[in-house]
Amino acid sequence: MYVADSRSTPATAAPAARSTRSGRRSALAPTVFALGTVSLVTDVSSEMVTAVLPLYLVAGLGLSPLGFGLLDGVYNGASALVRLVGGHLADRGGRHKPVAVLGYGLSALCKPLLLLAGSLPAIAAVLAVDRTGKGLRTAPRDALISLASPGESRGRAFGVHRAMDTAGALLGPLVAFLILRQAVDGYDAVFTVSFCVALLGVLVLLLFVPSRPARPAPARATAEGQGAPRASLKAALALLRVREVRRLALCAVLLGLATVSDSFVYLLLQRRLGVSDRWFALLPLGTAAAFLLLAVPLGRLADRVGGWRVFLGGHVALLCVYAALLTGWRGDALPYLVLALHGAFYAATDGVLMAAAAGPVPAELRSSGLALVQTGQALARFACSIGFGAAWTAWGDRTALGTATALLVVCATGALALRPAVPMRGDVPSPANSEERSA
Repeated sequence: MYVADSRSTPATAAPAARSTRSGRRSALAPTVFALGTVSLVTDVSSEMVTAVLPLYLVAGLGLSPLGFGLLDGVYNGASALVRLVGGHLADRGGRHKPVAVLGYGLSALCKPLLLLAGSLPAIAAVLAVDRTGKGLRTAPRDALISLASPGESRGRAFGVHRAMDTAGALLGPLVAFLILRQAVDGYDAVFTVSFCVALLGVLVLLLFVPSRPARPAPARATAEGQGAPRASLKAALALLRVREVRRLALCAVLLGLATVSDSFVYLLLQRRLGVSDRWFALLPLGTAAAFLLLAVPLGRLADRVGGWRVFLGGHVALLCVYAALLTGWRGDALPYLVLALHGAFYAATDGVLMAAAAGPVPAELRSSGLALVQTGQALARFACSIGFGAAWTAWGDRTALGTATALLVVCATGALALRPAVPMRGDVPSPANSEERSA
């Protein structure tokens, strides 16, 4: 890592992470590791809260599964409403870092507000603001990673970042577990420590991430003499005319409609095994550990075979999670199997999706393009979370999970039919020829 200098000029040559002619992989760009550190520290903070939130809401405040589903939908879906805005603001004038700082700072300020929120509307409002911060920062952060990495190693770059991010997700529940065991007012202590750690993440971002991203060589002019596209919401939406972007976005939406929230997976696993409340916060550790181990290998695999195949394979792992929870088996290996497959699902989909989406999106619209795909996926998961909570309340957890399993099979079949025609691994200079590439 290095201290950022706002006066530094963006690089015009290829990123430092480009492979050498001898075929050996060179080191990834420092920006990738700096942002990985920010995500690691921030995830320690956020996962401390995430690990105890389901139990705090359901057992502590007595919310029904439907009420929790509504809150969880807000938690995961509110960010979708501002991702396009965050991506647009970041692309205008290359303000990726300022927008990211705003997003991280907004989420950090929400942590102590959980201490004051004791009703469903108040908690929903705090979570909505927290997810607004996440929505603002996600696309600019991923754009910084993609702009600092060449297409042939972008999957590895996102894999390294997600591995560092997941290291924080691994530590967060552990810290929450230790605090709950030692503190008298356990939940209050968790929220307070989470706030302090989140502020540290903002500080790392301010000091160690460059103010302007390294950018590739200027885009080639189009046949009509036009240059690179200007950042605007209209230009971002026009990216859907590009076949690869449109198909990938549709696949992400379809599969997101059948992606049950992590919190529901942990609650289902707790009910199957009769896990006590004090051990509940440790369940996300299994998912995080598998994610950490598999993020880089699956990122490299995506660079070789194409992100689409790895992305779809991740949803096959999720289907296996549903199947394992639906069986009557309660053996000792069940939690290890479920959590390992759950982590494999995230390792094969999270960073891989962004690495695949970055290829057909020009650098000038990178944040907007990534936000477009993220928004569709987040809205689909928002709908799934509410629908699953309602189904659980009306019919019970097994019927709700069975319905989600059948829906995932249908959506995966549809996504297979819509799959991109070619692997998405390179960069394109401009979307000006999108009509020629439209299906």
